[in-house]
Amino acid sequence: MTVTQRADETIDRTGLEPREGTPIYLHLPFCAAKCHYCDFYSVPAEGQDVDGTLEAIVREIQLRAPRRPRTVFLGGGTPSLLEPRWLKRLLDELDRVTDFRSSALEVTAECNPESLDRDKAACLLDLGVRRLSIGFQSLRPETLALFGRVHDVQQSFAAFEAARAAGVRDLNVDLIYAVPGQRLEDWLRDLDTVLGLGPDHVSAYNLTFEEETLFKRWLDQGRLAPHPDEVELEFFWATRERLSSSGRRPYEISNFSLDGRHCRHNVNYWHNGEYVGIGPSAVGKQGLRRAGNVRNLGEYRRRILERGDALDWSESPSDGARLGETWWLGLRLTEGLSPVEAWSRAGLNPKTYGENPSAPIVRSLADQGWLEANGERWRLSQKGWPVADAVAREFLRLRDAPMGTTGALTEGG
Repeated sequence: MTVTQRADETIDRTGLEPREGTPIYLHLPFCAAKCHYCDFYSVPAEGQDVDGTLEAIVREIQLRAPRRPRTVFLGGGTPSLLEPRWLKRLLDELDRVTDFRSSALEVTAECNPESLDRDKAACLLDLGVRRLSIGFQSLRPETLALFGRVHDVQQSFAAFEAARAAGVRDLNVDLIYAVPGQRLEDWLRDLDTVLGLGPDHVSAYNLTFEEETLFKRWLDQGRLAPHPDEVELEFFWATRERLSSSGRRPYEISNFSLDGRHCRHNVNYWHNGEYVGIGPSAVGKQGLRRAGNVRNLGEYRRRILERGDALDWSESPSDGARLGETWWLGLRLTEGLSPVEAWSRAGLNPKTYGENPSAPIVRSLADQGWLEANGERWRLSQKGWPVADAVAREFLRLRDAPMGTTGALTEGG
């Protein structure tokens, strides 16, 4: 069971104080236009109180940011859309409060091609950012139009080259495949073009139709038709093979990198680690608690100024929920995880229980060929990779299971 408290209740803020070294996610919600597939909290900057919102984010940094974070990630929205004066204000204050420039092993900023040139890349480098993630999404004009993107293909190439020219040595490119109407041969040709640029990391996502997006509405209206499952499977394996053969190791379902260039910040998420979220809608996890900020710019500004935080909800997941989510997240990684790692990351003491309550699920999935042993770890098998989400979701059954009582978990897979 998970106990959740909302904004109209008294949120218990105990247990939400981050420890030194905790990673920071900074959510900057402004973008040039809302993409049709995007379900993250973001708003077009035009007509918004950008200055007021960013000042509120600075205030939240002063109140909540942990000292000496291991990683920092600027997401959104489109952080590269911000003017240099605001990037400087945010990152200088973040460093004053946290000393991140001397502590962080990785500092990433998400960028879109229309707002990234050599000067902006150099500005980010000067301010302590070392890794950029550029949202190409597609090299097809018709697909960019379908997505609602405001950049063109040449701007993607120009942004990548500008970042390299500025001295950025750690570059990711975001891409989306299995788009309605997309042909596999065209996708692979575009993927080869991107690989020819020499990115250190590629995030290649199978298109999903998220709730409350324009794409989902179009899907429900019959205006978009997804590929059949067998075609999406062809895209999945062809993408994995092409990126692997380029030397970019698939360390997670949708993420591929050269040796040592994986995204440390995101790996912490998949390890179910602690992190602090700052900004409108940002979520954080400290200890056994997690909480999220309000998804409204005006309300975010008001709460930060009036009470010193913008928390909209907090929850304390049960032991079973934490263990299930730890398996669900950890199995996304190629390395998988061991039962001991699952216990530890979920904040549980195995001495409290008899048999590990996840053991029957592991055995069932292994018997069906979805999981395989790798030393003391379990990981997705070749059969399991294409249906990773469905396999990993089996562990979410632990949310409602009495810990220590495993009989209810032994049937099915």
